[in-house]
Amino acid sequence: MLFDTDVLIWYLRGNAKAARVMQNADKRQVSVVSYMELLQGAKSKSEIKLIRSFLKDFDFQVLPLTENTGHRASVYMEEYCLKANMCLADAMIAATGVENQLTICTGNRKHYQPITEIEIKIFRP
Repeated sequence: MLFDTDVLIWYLRGNAKAARVMQNADKRQVSVVSYMELLQGAKSKSEIKLIRSFLKDFDFQVLPLTENTGHRASVYMEEYCLKANMCLADAMIAATGVENQLTICTGNRKHYQPITEIEIKIFRP
């Protein structure tokens, strides 16, 4: 299961439902883009340490960007940035999910809805 940034944030804010959905996942993956978004939101070095330990404690695999991921994300941007308001991060996360044949767990269905190749699991906090 590929976890979108919003679900990770819910967990870091203490949401019990987010903790359960992560604990119940057989495997936990996160795009390096989501990892960078978390780091971008950190307000101190201690928050960065917390993010790193959270990913380690939950045994998350951080999936890198690959040439195929970049190509697929650029196709998504060409297709959906104007008509569906797709942003760069969502295109990269979606491409990571598709390239690795993973379901994306997200609370933001509309961010990924235009992409028919991806399976979405909706998270409700």
